[in-house]
Amino acid sequence: MKASLQRLADRAAAEGLLDVAYTTTDSPFGSLLLAATPRGLVRVDLPAYDPGETLEELAARISPRVLEAPARLDEVRRQLDLYFDGKLTEFDLPLDWRLSKDFRRRVLRAIDRIPYGETRTYAEMARRAGNERAVRAAGTACGANPIPIVVPCHRVLRTGGALGGYGGGLPMKEALLELEGARGDGR
Repeated sequence: MKASLQRLADRAAAEGLLDVAYTTTDSPFGSLLLAATPRGLVRVDLPAYDPGETLEELAARISPRVLEAPARLDEVRRQLDLYFDGKLTEFDLPLDWRLSKDFRRRVLRAIDRIPYGETRTYAEMARRAGNERAVRAAGTACGANPIPIVVPCHRVLRTGGALGGYGGGLPMKEALLELEGARGDGR
């Protein structure tokens, strides 16, 4: 069955009919849904999210041609596995930013430049995105990050060092910061 699905995905891709490929992968936190377009990784869903809703959103916002195609996401899965094993400190994947616009996209691009093992504040992200007064909007951008872990919104903390929020829950945020050797104790 998997081989026939893969052949179908390969044929759809060869004929230009595969706009969004998706698969799931295991993580220390549960199953992650991964989705990519020909431009790059467009979505990483944390275990707290509903995969059906995500696939519907991708079909509505990008293209209805969404197909399970695990082989198209092998490199993403490989890099995530290395990251979770503590053997990868920087993802080298093409990213498709189209699910974020304007200020949110600028915030996420600033977050993408936070080095492994370091943290920044929501205020710093607002400033780097061009509006130092938009601290709450920077927090909203973090919360709406369609590519968490790879675009490391877990590295963004409240002023003073408190964890703030995280789509996968605060225990996941703290565990990711601990994995990276960053301060994750909420102080």
